[in-house]
Amino acid sequence: MEEPPKKYFRLFPGNEVRLMNAYFVKCVGLEKDEDGEITAIHCTYDPETKSGSGFEGRKVKGTIHWVCAQTAKQAYVRLYENIIDEEKGVYNEDGELNLNPQSLTVRQAYVEPALMEARPEDRFQFVRNGYYVADLKDSRPGAPVFNRIVSLKSSFKLPKQE
Repeated sequence: MEEPPKKYFRLFPGNEVRLMNAYFVKCVGLEKDEDGEITAIHCTYDPETKSGSGFEGRKVKGTIHWVCAQTAKQAYVRLYENIIDEEKGVYNEDGELNLNPQSLTVRQAYVEPALMEARPEDRFQFVRNGYYVADLKDSRPGAPVFNRIVSLKSSFKLPKQE
């Protein structure tokens, strides 16, 4: 985020975070397209802060992870939620079930290249996202489909727009 809310401990201009299994990185600038969308982030890294090196000179509040755009592969992921919209109650006024229209969302995701070798029913944790299983029927060699089986909750919530 270019202008993050309070308690946002991820990467933004002027902030330093740990890049998971790597170094501390600091956002020193960014580039935008003609629509104002961020297209590139410029960072510096501190070579003394290599993960596992025992560095204790300073602390950062956030650790982020990423998938390299040049080597990432695309895969379909299915995000499942409760089939019944329990906030509205199990039944409508007419006695019909209150079905949740967001009980299934299908998205394309960028994943590490090694996941292209996933076999049906192989299980993975997608860092800070959830646990997934390669679909038994729809996954094919080189084209896996992942179903979320357990989601991980994030304590960070974006502030409501007024």
